Amino acid sequence: MIYHVNGNLEYCEQGFCVVDCSGVGYKLTISDNTYQEIVGHVNEKMKLYTYLQVREDGVELCGFKTLDELNAFKLLITVSGVGPKAAMAILSLLTPDRLSMAITSEDTKAIAKANGIGAKTAARVILELKDKITKQVFTTTASSDAGAPVIVPKNSNLSEALEALVVLGYSRSDAQRALGGIDPKLEVAKIIPLALSKLLR
Repeated sequence: MIYHVNGNLEYCEQGFCVVDCSGVGYKLTISDNTYQEIVGHVNEKMKLYTYLQVREDGVELCGFKTLDELNAFKLLITVSGVGPKAAMAILSLLTPDRLSMAITSEDTKAIAKANGIGAKTAARVILELKDKITKQVFTTTASSDAGAPVIVPKNSNLSEALEALVVLGYSRSDAQRALGGIDPKLEVAKIIPLALSKLLR
């Protein structure tokens, strides 16, 4: 399998780009997020991580600016009924971080906004991937951007604080943003006031 291509970005438009590697031009299908990252770098050296999709009617090479996006793509296509096209549509709407947050917070509407993705498919993505996402270890350090969304693992001090903030009337997404930058090792009683201080600004 081709792990990545590293060469001159010759052409870029929404949906695909062409990277020249030693005289061979590789056409890569890309998400809108990757497009936004690379469109201003035509005629510059570019490295894109890849996924080779082999079908009965042809071969398609998908390109990703980051490993996180490639890994999110691989995760999405494990969902029944979600192929490469649907996975690209989701990643065109949501960055890997936002997708993880939508899955862990069961935000079906956020995923269903992707082109060609209905509510049933979005619900299936959440159902099949939530456990895989939450089993990963996510931490937030003091160097994190204040107010950035944080993925909250189950059975943690952050998850307890999140539920408390929701009970207080804050939306789950606002509460998750408020938890960004807070040390997850703190006690719940200390996390909540810190998050509230951000929410009340």
